[in-house]
Amino acid sequence: MKINYPPYTITDKMLNYVSDIMKKIGEANYFESLNRYPELRRKSRIKSIHSSLAIENNQLSLFQVEDVINGKPVIGEQKDIQEVKNAYEAYEQIDKVNPYSIEDLKKIHGILTFLIEKDAGKFRNHGEAVYDGEVEIFIAPPHKLVPSLMNNLFDWMNEVKDTINPLILSSIFHYEI
Repeated sequence: MKINYPPYTITDKMLNYVSDIMKKIGEANYFESLNRYPELRRKSRIKSIHSSLAIENNQLSLFQVEDVINGKPVIGEQKDIQEVKNAYEAYEQIDKVNPYSIEDLKKIHGILTFLIEKDAGKFRNHGEAVYDGEVEIFIAPPHKLVPSLMNNLFDWMNEVKDTINPLILSSIFHYEI
């Protein structure tokens, strides 16, 4: 049974982006695996963690993030320091995660929000919205709908995973979640 969820259209522009990205991935693979260059891999992971957390308003600098990962003391908000530790641990677990499993998504969420959110690793049990100052610009679906919405999304993703380019599938998933 074909699930028509979520609605999306593949455009020429989107295919061009996918083609460009896949070409760059191919070029990167040409230079062999990052496993052969552990220092490059480590620096890349530190920059990735710093960038991802900065989007979420983490105030630590790139150097502070590196120090936290290296076990050095850092002066900063405890929440920011914990976010770095959690993100690093999530990276360590990434090869053990099935990207098509809701339970694995919750497991990684639990790692990312350990000691930060009291409901780490669980779907939210409250309303959520995004604001621009005082103006509400997005209202998330009611928390009671989240489990069924996530089940629908994962059912759809598992059905189409062999027929949609992984880059497009992950983009749709990211947008929906």
